[in-house]
Amino acid sequence: MKKSKIFIFSVPLMIILAGFLIYQYGYLRIQSEIASIKEEQEIKTRTLEKYINLISEKPQLEKRFSALRDARKADDSKLIEGQTPSLAAAQLQEIVKSSITGRGGTISSERVGKQEDLGKFKVISVSVDSVIHDSRALSEIIYSIETRTPYLVIKELDTRIKNYRDPRDLMVKLDVEALTAGK
Repeated sequence: MKKSKIFIFSVPLMIILAGFLIYQYGYLRIQSEIASIKEEQEIKTRTLEKYINLISEKPQLEKRFSALRDARKADDSKLIEGQTPSLAAAQLQEIVKSSITGRGGTISSERVGKQEDLGKFKVISVSVDSVIHDSRALSEIIYSIETRTPYLVIKELDTRIKNYRDPRDLMVKLDVEALTAGK
């Protein structure tokens, strides 16, 4: 009878322990795996939603990029073009020279000044010594240099009368500066 009492208590105890082990190592493990799978699924769903939002914003981004590109082109038109700063300085020199000779002035000397770095841009300068026949022509030259695109700035202007007895001709020294893209 003792063996049967032990057997009667041990069988249900073994069944309870087996149930506890199945619950602990089977059911809870499966629940944690299901939870981790759901968590990964939520992360992938959020990532997919972000991608969908980015794709839906693509036309707006393209419009914004196009507007920025147009603004950059408009700003580039205000700069002296040239593949190198030396070529840009030569173009600046030609612009100033044509402004002076187009109004009846004569060039006695031209010099390209030092380049200065200004962040992404370079400041190029040109000095021109010239003889201009009257002050009206000088006024037109200054106006044509200051109001043109690409933007030019007269940094220094030195004007002297060539002959005090007949004050018609003016000796003019112009220092003109402009910006170019720093390459």
